[in-house]
Amino acid sequence: MSKAIYPGSFDPLTMGHMDLIRRAAAIFDELTVAVLNNHEKSPLFSVEERVNMIKEAVSELPNVKVDSFSGFLVDYARTHGIQVSIRGLRTPSDFEYELPTAQFNRILSKGQVETLFLATGLEYAHLSSSAVREVAKFKGDITGLVPDCILNEIYQKYGYKLEE
Repeated sequence: MSKAIYPGSFDPLTMGHMDLIRRAAAIFDELTVAVLNNHEKSPLFSVEERVNMIKEAVSELPNVKVDSFSGFLVDYARTHGIQVSIRGLRTPSDFEYELPTAQFNRILSKGQVETLFLATGLEYAHLSSSAVREVAKFKGDITGLVPDCILNEIYQKYGYKLEE
């Protein structure tokens, strides 16, 4: 069975993330979307909230699991028998950041975890979680930028509801 992990903050999950999740799920028998518990950041959503939102968004994908982790990605991967880490690339600067991380993860895992880079679809090249947070913060319309099932949860974090 081929297994992959797609790690990230997902604060919040975007349609760009969903695009990569769907594409990776089509390649691997099992995909784990793993929410990183990064104690150095101040996220909008708790790890538990992000895990629950992602579970709802991927519920139609039977080979996708959602989990969270702290520490080294390669330790989580090794413990769960995962050989491939998925990383999305939107821009050349993403590659400049991701390549050394992939190389270091390969060293830490003693070659047991490879990184597979997937280029983001052009329609999502501009999209980031920070952009979604910024738009939502100022009551902008984030419809189509995130899965519909989590729209109101994002707006509620900023103290208002989506008008229907």
